[in-house]
Amino acid sequence: MSLPETRYAKSGDVHLAYQVIGEGGLDLVYVPGFASNIEEAWEDPHYRRFLERLASFSRLILFDKRGTGLSDPVAIADLPTLEQRMDDLRAVMDAAGSERAAVLGHSEGGVMSVLFAATYPERTIALITLGTFAKRIWSPDYPWAPTPEARERDYEDIERTWGKEVDIEYYAPSMAGDQAFAVWFARYFRRSASPQAALALMRMNTEADVREVLPAVRVPTLIMNRVDDRDVKVEEARYIAARIPGAKLVELPGADHSAWVGQTGPLLDEIEEFLTGVRRGPEPDRVLATVLFTDIVGSTEHASRVGDRAWTDLVERHHAAIRRELDRFRGREIDTAGDGFLATFDGPARAARCALEAAQVVRALGLEIRAGLHTGEVELAGDKVRGLAVHIGSRIASLAGPGEVLSSSTVKDLVAGSGLRFEERGEHELKGVPGTWWVFAVVGAGPG
Repeated sequence: MSLPETRYAKSGDVHLAYQVIGEGGLDLVYVPGFASNIEEAWEDPHYRRFLERLASFSRLILFDKRGTGLSDPVAIADLPTLEQRMDDLRAVMDAAGSERAAVLGHSEGGVMSVLFAATYPERTIALITLGTFAKRIWSPDYPWAPTPEARERDYEDIERTWGKEVDIEYYAPSMAGDQAFAVWFARYFRRSASPQAALALMRMNTEADVREVLPAVRVPTLIMNRVDDRDVKVEEARYIAARIPGAKLVELPGADHSAWVGQTGPLLDEIEEFLTGVRRGPEPDRVLATVLFTDIVGSTEHASRVGDRAWTDLVERHHAAIRRELDRFRGREIDTAGDGFLATFDGPARAARCALEAAQVVRALGLEIRAGLHTGEVELAGDKVRGLAVHIGSRIASLAGPGEVLSSSTVKDLVAGSGLRFEERGEHELKGVPGTWWVFAVVGAGPG
């Protein structure tokens, strides 16, 4: 899907950033936890796939709560109450032309979602919460929440580390060791709230308590929690579900508190079935796809010449440029190992055009990339792809020179009539791949 346009709704004097994507038969509002940035979210491939799946069966409405992300900042001493946040949700729904919607609240966003569903049942098709608490401070009758002492430590951590690092082991343990994800996660929070705003939001959340509201929720309700979530315990989901009349409780495998990582398939299946009555069958494990590999030419020498800090900045600009082209040509980012990309496409012509455009845009940064293309059957393995087609694409890319886009003869044959032009680069043996392979350079593209 193309990236949705960011628009603004107005709630009182505050402008709220929102997006609408998808053409499903029902409206679904996603209320994020804590702090968010609706444009930065699309930069992470895991978050992107999570949102795209929601938009595949709904008209998905995303927004940044006031004081966060792209919405208007607010005075630290005047952060919104839950009531004001409900008004903001109504304002976003009105601006998006939504009379009634299902509301999906994650973590802190679930607290306001519960209150909204109880207050405005006429505007709420259904309520869904994931990793949501009823209160955020310990009490004898709610022993799963953090103690006051633990919260004080959390406040200190916010002031000391905000924007520098995120405890991946705690919030997204399935992503531990993924440095690219860790860098993005820290940037996501930096662009979602300032340190002072983050601290004030956390203090506000500590005071939230919707226990008495739970029995007043009278809309169809789905409560979900991962069983080993360390941030919001599964017992909290059980508590909430037991107090909302008719609520369905689903305990999911995994330990990730972040909704969009880990085993997202079962979670998304539950949401789709709850809202539409349809549960998809198993996703196909093998599909025909065009794989694209790109790599920066001479990266080590370039890094030595400009220095580590400048090189890091340049690589981030390179990544942003490549991702813009992937989005433009409907490519799916699979991996960003080192300074290269692996992406897949559902059409070889789009893949070839994307590679040509990517080579041009990074040249404006003073960089050259090499690229390789091949079309074949790939095996889907969660967020990854594997199989002989992937190896062939990688080997072809390794043959390319600076600024060159090479392809297999399979790609050349499949795009006949597209206006793409090729030049023969000979027959090659590809390491680890049986037989010999004709390789062609993609040298130009007519209208497409």
